[in-house]
Amino acid sequence: QLQLVESGGGSVQPGGSLRLSCTASGFNLDYYAVQWFHQAPGKEREGVSCISNVDYGTTYADSVKGRFTISTDVTTNTVYLQMNNLKPEDTGVYYCAAAGEPPYYHCSGHVGFAADYWGQGTQVTVSS
Repeated sequence: QLQLVESGGGSVQPGGSLRLSCTASGFNLDYYAVQWFHQAPGKEREGVSCISNVDYGTTYADSVKGRFTISTDVTTNTVYLQMNNLKPEDTGVYYCAAAGEPPYYHCSGHVGFAADYWGQGTQVTVSS
Protein backbone atom coordinates (compact mmCIF):
# COMPACT_ATOMS: atom_id res chain seq x y z
CA GLN A 1 0.00 0.00 0.00
CA LEU A 2 1.37 3.38 -1.03
CA GLN A 3 1.05 5.81 1.83
CA LEU A 4 2.59 8.34 4.17
CA VAL A 5 2.25 7.86 7.89
CA GLU A 6 2.89 10.65 10.38
CA SER A 7 3.71 10.15 14.02
CA GLY A 8 5.26 11.98 16.93
CA GLY A 9 2.54 14.43 17.84
CA GLY A 10 1.49 15.07 21.40
CA SER A 11 0.94 17.66 24.10
CA VAL A 12 3.74 19.86 25.38
CA GLN A 13 4.17 23.05 27.33
CA PRO A 14 5.32 26.25 25.65
CA GLY A 15 9.05 26.08 25.06
CA GLY A 16 8.96 22.32 24.70
CA SER A 17 10.01 20.16 21.76
CA LEU A 18 8.56 17.45 19.58
CA ARG A 19 9.86 15.50 16.61
CA LEU A 20 7.37 14.55 13.95
CA SER A 21 8.01 11.68 11.55
CA CYS A 22 6.64 11.13 8.07
CA THR A 23 7.38 7.64 6.81
CA ALA A 24 6.65 6.45 3.31
CA SER A 25 5.63 2.90 2.60
CA GLY A 26 5.31 1.28 -0.79
CA PHE A 27 7.42 3.90 -2.55
CA ASN A 28 10.82 5.56 -2.24
CA LEU A 29 11.07 9.18 -1.15
CA ASP A 30 14.36 9.70 -3.01
CA TYR A 31 12.66 11.48 -5.90
CA TYR A 32 10.13 13.47 -3.96
CA ALA A 33 9.82 16.70 -2.09
CA VAL A 34 8.11 16.32 1.27
CA GLN A 35 6.35 19.26 2.81
CA TRP A 36 4.92 19.61 6.28
CA PHE A 37 1.68 21.53 6.69
CA HIS A 38 0.04 22.95 9.79
CA GLN A 39 -3.69 23.35 10.22
CA ALA A 40 -4.64 25.36 13.28
CA PRO A 41 -8.16 25.01 14.66
CA GLY A 42 -10.60 26.84 12.42
CA LYS A 43 -7.92 27.91 9.96
CA GLU A 44 -6.67 26.85 6.56
CA ARG A 45 -3.79 24.47 6.10
CA GLU A 46 -0.44 26.29 5.71
CA GLY A 47 2.94 25.12 4.55
CA VAL A 48 5.53 24.96 7.32
CA SER A 49 8.64 23.42 5.85
CA CYS A 50 9.72 21.48 2.79
CA ILE A 51 12.69 19.32 1.89
CA SER A 52 13.65 18.16 -1.56
CA ASN A 53 15.14 14.68 -1.64
CA VAL A 54 16.31 15.50 -5.17
CA ASP A 55 18.58 18.45 -4.37
CA TYR A 56 18.27 18.52 -0.55
CA GLY A 57 17.07 22.08 -0.59
CA THR A 58 14.89 23.17 2.32
CA THR A 59 12.37 25.91 2.92
CA TYR A 60 10.75 27.24 6.08
CA ALA A 61 7.83 29.50 6.83
CA ASP A 62 8.91 32.70 8.58
CA SER A 63 6.95 31.72 11.66
CA VAL A 64 9.11 28.64 12.30
CA LYS A 65 12.56 29.75 11.13
CA GLY A 66 15.13 29.15 13.81
CA ARG A 67 12.81 26.82 15.71
CA PHE A 68 11.96 23.97 13.32
CA THR A 69 14.37 21.78 11.38
CA ILE A 70 13.41 19.42 8.56
CA SER A 71 15.58 16.46 7.63
CA THR A 72 15.55 13.19 5.71
CA ASP A 73 16.73 9.74 6.68
CA VAL A 74 17.07 7.76 3.48
CA THR A 75 17.73 4.51 5.34
CA THR A 76 14.28 4.60 6.92
CA ASN A 77 12.48 6.45 4.10
CA THR A 78 11.41 9.05 6.64
CA VAL A 79 11.29 12.84 6.80
CA TYR A 80 11.49 14.42 10.23
CA LEU A 81 10.36 17.77 11.55
CA GLN A 82 12.18 18.73 14.73
CA MET A 83 10.14 21.38 16.50
CA ASN A 84 11.81 23.33 19.29
CA ASN A 85 10.67 26.26 21.41
CA LEU A 86 7.06 25.43 20.65
CA LYS A 87 4.46 28.15 21.04
CA PRO A 88 0.69 27.91 21.62
CA GLU A 89 0.13 29.11 18.06
CA ASP A 90 1.88 25.96 16.83
CA THR A 91 -1.11 23.96 18.04
CA GLY A 92 -2.98 22.05 15.36
CA VAL A 93 -2.81 19.07 13.07
CA TYR A 94 0.38 18.52 11.13
CA TYR A 95 0.28 16.78 7.78
CA CYS A 96 3.03 15.70 5.43
CA ALA A 97 2.68 15.50 1.68
CA ALA A 98 4.99 14.17 -1.03
CA ALA A 99 5.24 15.49 -4.58
CA GLY A 100 7.25 13.65 -7.22
CA GLU A 101 6.95 15.82 -10.33
CA PRO A 102 9.06 18.80 -11.40
CA PRO A 103 9.24 21.56 -10.35
CA TYR A 104 7.48 20.53 -7.15
CA TYR A 105 10.10 17.95 -6.20
CA HIS A 106 12.46 20.92 -5.75
CA CYS A 107 10.05 22.38 -3.16
CA SER A 108 9.06 24.87 -5.83
CA GLY A 109 5.49 25.96 -6.33
CA HIS A 110 2.47 24.65 -4.48
CA VAL A 111 3.67 21.27 -3.33
CA GLY A 112 0.38 20.62 -1.59
CA PHE A 113 -1.61 21.09 -4.79
CA ALA A 114 0.70 18.74 -6.70
CA ALA A 115 1.12 16.16 -3.95
CA ASP A 116 0.88 12.52 -4.91
CA TYR A 117 0.45 11.38 -1.32
CA TRP A 118 -0.81 12.84 1.93
CA GLY A 119 -0.52 11.52 5.44
CA GLN A 120 -3.42 11.28 7.85
CA GLY A 121 -2.15 13.99 10.20
CA THR A 122 -0.82 14.08 13.74
CA GLN A 123 -2.09 16.38 16.49
CA VAL A 124 0.23 18.81 18.28
CA THR A 125 -1.03 20.71 21.30
CA VAL A 126 1.07 23.40 22.98
CA SER A 127 -0.47 24.59 26.20
CA SER A 128 0.46 25.41 29.75
